[in-house]
Amino acid sequence: MFRSSKLFVVVLVVLVFATAAFAFAASNTVPASYAGEGASVTSGYTVSNVVYNLNATTPSNVDSVTFTLNAAASTVKVRLVTTGSYFNCTNTAGFNWSCTTAGVTVAAADEFRVVATQ
Repeated sequence: MFRSSKLFVVVLVVLVFATAAFAFAASNTVPASYAGEGASVTSGYTVSNVVYNLNATTPSNVDSVTFTLNAAASTVKVRLVTTGSYFNCTNTAGFNWSCTTAGVTVAAADEFRVVATQ
């Protein structure tokens, strides 16, 4: 008889813990959310009116580059050296952008790469 009452107590404790864990899990509230997948056409920008502004004292250095995009953008960066860093650009008006390119020389400039996002 002692054995069955001991087993009964163990089973009762397990059931109490299981019920408490279930009650805790059942009390969680998760707000509704959306999930999905889609596709859209991505087209590139057209860059025009590119002007390389050389340093007045040392004209072998490119101080900045200005150009125009054909559509609005929120973030624009430019790179002039294939293995170099990207430079941040500032919107000057409308679709016109200016990028300070300190440290780039004319001799090292081997590309004009523009990265822009809407």
